[in-house]
Amino acid sequence: MILSNELWTANQDLAQACLEHPFVQGIGDGTLEQKKFAYYVGQDAFFLEAFARAYSIAAAKAPDWLGFTTFHHLASGVLAELQLHDSYASQWGVNLQSVEPGAATRRYTDFLLATAWGGDVGLIAAAMSPCMRLYAFLGEQLANDGIPNHQYADWIRTYSSVDFQPLAQQLESLVDNYATTNSIVHSTYRYAMFCEHDFFQAAWIL
Repeated sequence: MILSNELWTANQDLAQACLEHPFVQGIGDGTLEQKKFAYYVGQDAFFLEAFARAYSIAAAKAPDWLGFTTFHHLASGVLAELQLHDSYASQWGVNLQSVEPGAATRRYTDFLLATAWGGDVGLIAAAMSPCMRLYAFLGEQLANDGIPNHQYADWIRTYSSVDFQPLAQQLESLVDNYATTNSIVHSTYRYAMFCEHDFFQAAWIL
């Protein structure tokens, strides 16, 4: 089994826990309280800025041109995702300029940026891959019976789209190209998955 699949398979418990989380289920059926989603939008915008920076650091560390260009392409995808958050922010009355990161957000971004600055390219890719693979999974699962017609439909449409899935696959290809199977890679990937679950939980308990 290739490493990216090995890592994803080893963390199916956390992927399922995220899918079954009431925050994600509330997005799926449209019942999530608007204030919880508004908080999430602000926190996710802060997170994505750090995610884009981590991609840029990884690109600078890439040992070959293919890795360099792939990381930069993925960073461009994050910038496009941030534009979506701008539209969400306008819709939900969130001022992205005044967002203060919560504890769960800060833990996740500090972890990502520390890994980006201190780790090699393979470890950085392993730290970033759970976010992309998880959101592709959540979008796909929530869209299983078709895109619903409610206030969170755009979120489901974005992460289940044919444009988003290849981005997750590209990042996983970087894991396979540059990372090696060892305990640090496995623990780094799993920690990122825990951070994803905590991110949803922080928005849910508002």
